[in-house]
Amino acid sequence: MSDRTLTEAPAPASSRHVDAGDEGYSKDLKSRHINMIAIGGAIGTGLFLGAGGRLAGAGPSLAIAYAVCGVFAFFVVRALGELVLYRPSSGAFVSYAREFMGEKGAYTAGWLYFLNWSTTTVADITAAATYAHFWSLFTDVPQWVLAFIALAVVLTANLISVKYFGEMEFWFSLVKVAALVVFLIVGIWLVATSHEIGGHTPGFASVTDNGGLFPAGVLPMLLVIQGVVFAYASVELCGVAAGETENPEKIMPKAINSIMWRVGVFYVGSVVLLALLLPYTEYSADQSPFVTVFDKLGVPGAAGVMNLVVLTAALSSLNSGLYSTGRILRSMSLAGSAPKFTGVMNRGKVPYGGVLFTAAFGIAGVGLNYFMAEEAFEIVLNFASLGILGTWAMVMLCSLHFWRRAKQGRVERPAYRLPWAPYTQLVTLAFLGTVLVLMWCDGGVGRTTVLFVPVIGAALVGGWFLVRRRVAALAAARD
Repeated sequence: MSDRTLTEAPAPASSRHVDAGDEGYSKDLKSRHINMIAIGGAIGTGLFLGAGGRLAGAGPSLAIAYAVCGVFAFFVVRALGELVLYRPSSGAFVSYAREFMGEKGAYTAGWLYFLNWSTTTVADITAAATYAHFWSLFTDVPQWVLAFIALAVVLTANLISVKYFGEMEFWFSLVKVAALVVFLIVGIWLVATSHEIGGHTPGFASVTDNGGLFPAGVLPMLLVIQGVVFAYASVELCGVAAGETENPEKIMPKAINSIMWRVGVFYVGSVVLLALLLPYTEYSADQSPFVTVFDKLGVPGAAGVMNLVVLTAALSSLNSGLYSTGRILRSMSLAGSAPKFTGVMNRGKVPYGGVLFTAAFGIAGVGLNYFMAEEAFEIVLNFASLGILGTWAMVMLCSLHFWRRAKQGRVERPAYRLPWAPYTQLVTLAFLGTVLVLMWCDGGVGRTTVLFVPVIGAALVGGWFLVRRRVAALAAARD
């Protein structure tokens, strides 16, 4: 029986939840911006830099990890897409958590998302500094200086207007997609012709002669899943951007549905090609695997061009993080669960308070690059993974509550839906819990990160007691 025919008539559109954080934005993002933002969210630093270390640790089986995580990433963004079609909001899942789980749910979802992007900001500026060291011009420049420059440049651009952000992200994403398409074409040609690369002949022998699909066993492949999850950290960005675009009901389904084939082609396809082109032992964590291939190929300037592309990917991710957290923090601020200044907008209709607040944590990342340059990326990647797991879990919980309300006839689900609900939500939540267990089993930085979960929980509880009176007062005023 249809969700629309149970118990009572669906609530009319006029009775839907209204979020004060949705007011004041310009609708300047076009279809091409949203589509490229969706692509950019599915192609980030986790692939361009993180894949090198993951390949070195897990071998060719990394492609399986990317495929599995990609399926669950698609479930998350599809669930968010259904909610967006129900009610577009710049507050995205924070706004939906407020509607379906109350202010405590919105508070938790928002600060977990902030944990995700504040630490991802550090990962991105660290990656940018690492990429810049590829060129001899920057070799002697301290990593923390390069990290600071990257943050300053992107922050300045992000504060102008959403139209400028959308245009930057469009071209950033176009560069990333074009580069990966070129890599895939060149890689396929190299394998098909058995063209020698750095003394190695590409082909299936690169896998079979070096330990096979699981050279170190299945466990390393399972353990790298936590890092692979980080690679998909921006897939929810198109849901946030929907609040600043006209006709999201026409644009969003197409953008979201295309994520699945992008994952298959760009992530899984790229990793498979990397494994065929060179033995997994040739890759390392301190260099993009794409740069490694072109470097060993010996094409003059090719490695430099590819390094410029992956630098663009890092700056794109940083740009997206500052954008999305600014909108999320404004939604929280106007509800009382974030500092008041994070809700302030400038003349360009940009919530600059939230953007600057996130950037301040990037400054802390500059310090991390000063004191722990070698370990900076791995440390923040693990903490970012915690934020991602929490954010995805909140999206699926919102989706589950939405499905239940639809069953009760209190809301109407749009035609564009998450398939196989509620089993999809439950399986995804179980997967996210499994990733947390794998982080513990990994030991080292991963286990230390999991040990911080109670600390993060305590901080959330303590923070709630600090803001609850303001939240209650603002909620009463709205009612």
